[in-house]
This record gives sequence, structure tokens and C-alpha cells, in this order.
Amino acid sequence: MALPDHIELVTQTPDLAHDAVTVVVTVPTFRRPVHLLKTLESLAAQRTDRRYAVVLVDNDSDHREGVVAARPLFETGQINGILIVETLRGNCNAYNAAWLTALQHFPNMSHLLVIDDDEIADPDWIEAMSRTKEMFGADLVGGPQVPVFPTTETGDVPRHPVFTPPYQTTGLVPLLYSSGNLLVSRVLLEANAYPFLDPRFNFTGGGDANFIDQSVRKGFKTAWCHEAPVLETVPANRLERSWLRARGIRDGVISSLVEKGRRASEPLGGFRVFLKSIALLTLSPLKAIMAARRLGSLQNSLYFVHVGLGRTLAHFGYADEQYRHTDGR
Repeated sequence: MALPDHIELVTQTPDLAHDAVTVVVTVPTFRRPVHLLKTLESLAAQRTDRRYAVVLVDNDSDHREGVVAARPLFETGQINGILIVETLRGNCNAYNAAWLTALQHFPNMSHLLVIDDDEIADPDWIEAMSRTKEMFGADLVGGPQVPVFPTTETGDVPRHPVFTPPYQTTGLVPLLYSSGNLLVSRVLLEANAYPFLDPRFNFTGGGDANFIDQSVRKGFKTAWCHEAPVLETVPANRLERSWLRARGIRDGVISSLVEKGRRASEPLGGFRVFLKSIALLTLSPLKAIMAARRLGSLQNSLYFVHVGLGRTLAHFGYADEQYRHTDGR
């Protein structure tokens, strides 16, 4: 099966041994060429005996800054793998293109991993994530995204829920929430038709959360690997209260949309989700007060109010298309 016309294979490592690769790392990129090189450097330095390859997808077919920066690394063999361009803009489109390329070009791949172009992998990242998959028989494995702030003058922002990992210990977990540090098994990918992530989430975010939620409901196992962190470079604008407020509202919108999809076939499913959203919004001030001591900040605990507001706004058509902006993640 050939790749769709909107996915362009730019180059690949000379003499790439497709059949020998058992692990693929997919890297979506959009106008972050400087940091992308740091991400790729961390992938080249992985400590593992597993045969792995990188699929890099540039989602900017106009400027192709990722292609310009990374192409020499692939063609000289410093990075082993394939470089593609997804000409259809959108976060989900980029992920889908990379995952489809991995499936089609690496027949013995057992699983793939995802890292974003603003992240740096721990040297044992591939090995730790892969071992966790094998140990717990999981088809999805998540790991910590450790924020690296541009200044030490961050106040109480590091304790904000946005920057706090959902789990603290390795093992099976009920759900995962992000694709920024994620393992996906081949079995799970092959159980889904392309496109894997719903393109309706292309610019709002949440396609990963929706995919994970659907996978869990189908019976696939999820696990957490606390020993496989990636360092996420945080731009200065994310220290601002306005960004944190918008992120909370966005998380609420995604939560509502994912649950509406989950209950779409149920009688009065949409109405029941709406009632739940209203209830959560009503109770959110109390939840914020209760969380203030744990978070060390009443300001940070307002996140739960913003989530409740976002859940409710989603029922009236509100959607913040943050992925239309370069640094909107």
C-alpha cells in the first residue's frame, strides 16, 4: 500500500535496513528547527541494543525548516530513519502520517514511540519505555514530561496541574492523557484504520486523548513508566497566567468533546454529558479550594474552575484552535 499523495517521502538513511528495525520513534515538527536538532541529538544518544529508526514528519510544506535542518543528519547516517513532509496541516495529520509511514516501512516494528520537537529524551528513554511495555503487556505507555523553564523566576507555576505528571510510579494505569511522551504498540495501530487520530482535533488538540480513551474502552492496556522522562522546553509565555487560564479552558473543552464521543450512541448521551459539565462547573470552586493546600497556591487551583468552564463552553461550540500557532502547544 502506497502512502497517500499528501505525504511526501523526502529522504531516508542510505542502506536503511527496514526489516531489522523493531522500534520506531516518530517526531512531528513545525517551525522549531533549532530545538528539533536537540531532540534528534538526544535520540542519536540512546543507550539500547534495540534496532530503532526515526520517522521525522515536517508539517510545514511551505517553509520546510525541519527538512532543511534535519536532512543532512539522515543522509549522512547520523540519524537512522526516514524524513517525510505531511502537506496537510494539523497536529493529528502529522501524527497520522508518521504512524502510517512507520507501519508501512518497518514490517518488524513491534511498537513506536512519540516525542515532540520541543522535548529531549533521557538516554535510556527507548529502553525504559520498551521494557515497561513488555513487563506489563501494555499497548500504550506514557512517561513524564519534565518542564524546563526559561528562568528560575517562576513563582509557584511549577506546581500548576498543567506541569504535574498524572502518576508518580511505574505500573498499569487506567488512562493516559498526552502523546508528548508515548509508546503505541503495532497491535493497537493495526486494530485501527488510518487516520488513527481524528482530524477534527487537528487544531484544538485532544486527538491523542480521544485515541487513548477509545483504545482503553476497546480493552487495550495502558501503563506508566516513571523512569522514562523527556525534558520539555517551556517558552516564556507559558509562565503567564493568561496562558495557564487558556490551557485549563482548553483541557475542559477536550474533556467534554472526548466524553461526548464516548457516549454518542447512548440514549440522551449528549444531554447527560451536558448535565455532568454543569455539575462539574458548579462544584469546581469547592474543588479549587480543596486543592489549594496541595498545590500550594489558590491561583494554581483555579485550573479546576477553568476546566469546568471549558467543559461547559464546549457545548456551545467554543473551540480554541491553539495548534494553528507555532507555539500553541
